[in-house]
Amino acid sequence: MAKGYWIAQVDVEDTERYGEYSALIDATLAPFGGRFLVRGGRREDVEGVTRQRAILIEFDSYEQALACYRSDAYQAIIPLRAGAAMADIVVVEGEGAR
Repeated sequence: MAKGYWIAQVDVEDTERYGEYSALIDATLAPFGGRFLVRGGRREDVEGVTRQRAILIEFDSYEQALACYRSDAYQAIIPLRAGAAMADIVVVEGEGAR
């Protein structure tokens, strides 16, 4: 079965408030099997326009990835992020690492 992913690029404008969002995200992802594959770290922007942070979250399926994003729990913490950062997020289906 193909995996599902959240691919996010984020510019943090208020680190304290974004920290409140970050403190809640793991518990929000857990019921849907979401796992961070990339959450910060070294990077080099080699092409195109990007944001400060690149984030990749893996789920066991595309359906789980969408269900997590649409869940009441995740929707409840979006206002914390929205007031602290600009984010571009896409949910995609992919094969994942073998």
